[in-house]
Amino acid sequence: MIAPDEVVLEGRWLVEGGRVRADATEERIGVLVEKTLTHLADDPAAGAWVRLFRDPSDGRLWELTYPQGEMHGGGPRTLRVISGVDAKRRFNWNNEV
Repeated sequence: MIAPDEVVLEGRWLVEGGRVRADATEERIGVLVEKTLTHLADDPAAGAWVRLFRDPSDGRLWELTYPQGEMHGGGPRTLRVISGVDAKRRFNWNNEV
């Protein structure tokens, strides 16, 4: 679950012993997008690199991005709350479920 006061979740990759691993937030983002959040749309220009989700528990819209996209696999993910207006502009989304 996502707490009502959370508005941004930023994953990180950690290097330990010469290996890269996801931090707890990156792992949490993975669980949220796979099991909790409802996928609504992908960015028309960026495709699945920028995705729109809804939290079914409170209706908030979340944008999933890969802000360090130059990294292998797109780098760690970020989830941030966005408004319906921003979702419409970015995803051509019109409140369809």
